[in-house]
Amino acid sequence: MIYTVINSTRNTKIGGRILVSNSSEERRTGLLKQNSLAEGCGLWINPCEAIHTFFMRFSIDVIFLDRLNRVRKVSAELRPWRMSACLVAKSVLELPAGTAARTLTVPGDQLLFEPDSE
Repeated sequence: MIYTVINSTRNTKIGGRILVSNSSEERRTGLLKQNSLAEGCGLWINPCEAIHTFFMRFSIDVIFLDRLNRVRKVSAELRPWRMSACLVAKSVLELPAGTAARTLTVPGDQLLFEPDSE
């Protein structure tokens, strides 16, 4: 399924092509097979409380969300060969580097996930 994600606190659009990754295999693979991530695209890993960028080829922004889709932590510009975790998170958004800054997304913000109607 594809979602549009809106930061309702800041009234900004985080992305319009956010894929959901909810199977065990999809969560393990994540973005590892990608060479880049286009603006407006991303991956929502659910459930998830920690990620790594081992073997990745590019930096990403990582937004950790609680069960109500409130931002609990932002790891901006996470480079390859790094790890990030948030033990209170229930899911994670992986986005192109710079997305969090562009959309002014910070801990405490509320995100809305709108399913694509196509």
